[in-house]
Amino acid sequence: MSAPMNQRTDNFCLNEPASCSRRCARSKRSSVRICCFFCAILSGILWLVMSSGLFNLPAAADDSPVNRPENKESAKTEDKKTDRYETRENHDPNGTGKFYLGREIALVMTFHGAPWLERPEREEEERLSELVKELKLKPGQSVADIGAGSGVITMMMADEVGASGKVYAVDIQQEMLDLLEDKLKDRKIDNVELVLGTDKSPKLTASSIDLALMVDVYHEFEFPFEMMLELSRTLKPGGRIAFVEYRREDPQVPIKLVHKMTEAQVRKEVEQPEFGLKWKETVAKLPRQHIVIFERPGK
Repeated sequence: MSAPMNQRTDNFCLNEPASCSRRCARSKRSSVRICCFFCAILSGILWLVMSSGLFNLPAAADDSPVNRPENKESAKTEDKKTDRYETRENHDPNGTGKFYLGREIALVMTFHGAPWLERPEREEEERLSELVKELKLKPGQSVADIGAGSGVITMMMADEVGASGKVYAVDIQQEMLDLLEDKLKDRKIDNVELVLGTDKSPKLTASSIDLALMVDVYHEFEFPFEMMLELSRTLKPGGRIAFVEYRREDPQVPIKLVHKMTEAQVRKEVEQPEFGLKWKETVAKLPRQHIVIFERPGK
């Protein structure tokens, strides 16, 4: 509209020079008012469109946290965690199909298998009394039974550490802990604490344990690296961790293959530098299992 209006003003000024200045001034003021009015309308419309997000531009690639230099190390760590485990379609039917350092992780025995842990012939087959003797426990020590199950070995260790000691019975199945709790009440054992752990942590205090014991349990850990990292932190300086596993080296041991481990495989997994543990000894006095013991260096 501004071009025609200016044209009319110019013609009017040429025809009536005496009143030109006053009329031109009024015409110009009218043009300014109309232009401002339409600018205000257009500005309002533009503001509404932009605020609605219809024309939001995508963020620049440099704004993405994963592309920033300070996040490169964390990205590498996550990649390493991802590469730590491998899943295979072809695997042992008694395993999970998840592999760690070449070993397939076994299926977990649920609380329904508790009667098998308490079978009368277990002492003859596994010599549990000899196992506890080889641990060389002392009164007043704090020990952890990781994967305590129904608590057969937990209660044996409770006798060894005495009233001044403590046994932490750790399991990821509340049903197992409930079974053990009833036994502890019946036998009036009060130096055992029940701990519900997770598949990545035993939920124990750092530097609080003299000995952590795992009897036929470690090979079932869904996240063995993460669990070992947490377990190593719970040990006091000089504390020990003992792995009791059916000997895979011996084909005569009547246990499913994925529920057995060689000494070499145990050491391969546990002697990783992240854990800070050193092999101490391997005890081969049990009929079917070996006891592979590691120590956290210190006093």
